[in-house]
Amino acid sequence: MDITLTNSQFLWILQLASPALPVGAYSYSEGLETLVEAGIVSQPEALKQWLTSELRYGAIRLEAAVMLRAVESVKMGDLERLCYWNCWLSAARETQELRNSSWQMGRSLAQLLGKLQPQLLHTINSVGNPCNYAIAFGIAATHYQINPNVAMLAYLHSWATNLITAGVKLIPLGQTTGQELLLYLQPLISAAVQEILVLADDELSCCSWGLSLASMQHETQYTRLFRS
Repeated sequence: MDITLTNSQFLWILQLASPALPVGAYSYSEGLETLVEAGIVSQPEALKQWLTSELRYGAIRLEAAVMLRAVESVKMGDLERLCYWNCWLSAARETQELRNSSWQMGRSLAQLLGKLQPQLLHTINSVGNPCNYAIAFGIAATHYQINPNVAMLAYLHSWATNLITAGVKLIPLGQTTGQELLLYLQPLISAAVQEILVLADDELSCCSWGLSLASMQHETQYTRLFRS
């Protein structure tokens, strides 16, 4: 697929997906801290398998699919549909930690967008509080006229980058190993985007019981560096 971005669009999507974006993504490990503590993920290969499974079957696919629907809803001016998908994603979150992380990051991004682009306040306020991160990301991507394919690539790449960074700290891994893992995931991210693009609403599902169990155990883990 030939996709052309203007310089402005390219810079906007880089900023939106940047680890420096002040939404607190660096403080979440999505259960990875529990897996490392239990010795389940202690080597680069184990982290690779975990991230591969999440991209192929996990809840991150639902997030990306809802982000796409947020883009479509904003383009149509259908704020009721936008609110529906925000509520849907909140209900689909398996644990309190995962739900809270999505809400906290969504709130932070919504507040940031309100300051950077005040014209978005009407759309943001229509969603209400709490606003999931995927919804806020979709609102921003639509405003900046980012191609949905590119928006999903950026969303998934940002997710992978954050978890690999967590793995580098927790396991620990070298920075080069982390970049090797990110390079390995590139074709998987691209494949996931193409699959998610054609999913119908009634096909939205995931198999993420491992993530759910790790997240629930993390809520009571004695020593923690991360919030999830």
